[in-house]
Amino acid sequence: MDADAHFSRRQALAGLAALTLAPTAARAAPGGLPNATHDASSPEWDRLSARLFPGKTLIVGQGTVQVFAPLRAAYGASVPVKGVSKLAPKPELYVRRLYLVVDKNPSPLAITLELGTEAGQADLETRLRVDEYSHVRVVSELSDGTLHTDSRYVKTSGGCSAPPNRDAPHLIGKTFLKLAGELRMDEPVAADVTVLHPNDTGFELNQQTVMYIPPHFVRSIRVSYAGRKVFDAEMDFSVSENPTLRFNFVPHAKGELRAEVTDTKDAQFVGTLAVG
Repeated sequence: MDADAHFSRRQALAGLAALTLAPTAARAAPGGLPNATHDASSPEWDRLSARLFPGKTLIVGQGTVQVFAPLRAAYGASVPVKGVSKLAPKPELYVRRLYLVVDKNPSPLAITLELGTEAGQADLETRLRVDEYSHVRVVSELSDGTLHTDSRYVKTSGGCSAPPNRDAPHLIGKTFLKLAGELRMDEPVAADVTVLHPNDTGFELNQQTVMYIPPHFVRSIRVSYAGRKVFDAEMDFSVSENPTLRFNFVPHAKGELRAEVTDTKDAQFVGTLAVG
């Protein structure tokens, strides 16, 4: 082999290596996995956001709202997710609604939270089912109508088909409230509401009958303090079994924190907590 041919061969191999190692453009392919970058879109999100917010522009970034979720989750049926508001609520500008979305889930809209006057700081923490590698998103709708969103890419799977725990079916619907922070009057206080419920998705297989378990999940949780609305949550099976929501409320005096729960069989449950 002469020197010129050898040089040309080395050039060709170097060019092939450069093509192989060069980073490809980030994109979400229809039918494939969404982009692994946290701020990417996906075909599912493009369709859902157009239905939820027709004609509206969503402002992307962490200046107003931020979502926290693990990059890798050990168990897809119980992924911790937290939406944090960066906006100090004022009478002229406050968070009206929060939305939690899992792009790739069979039912992607997990929670719609409508906030009341007693909510204080508009944060929300819960555990979600993630069925396959997917973006998890929070959308914050402000009182002026603007929409702000943030997203995280989560690597896990199987969340909607994992069978729930059925050790105590007689306790289904039992609802607990507890304070998760120090009680100070006229300041936001963190609290938890938990409902014992399998939150069946309809995609879980009964290992004994080899038949799918029918869907049966908590549809709504409405929380009030001293008779005034803290929030109304509309939910779907993308929320984990035994759904727990951590939220804030502002106690102005002694009162009762009350949760009213309805599931998809129209069963109703109530939990209360005396505060102060």
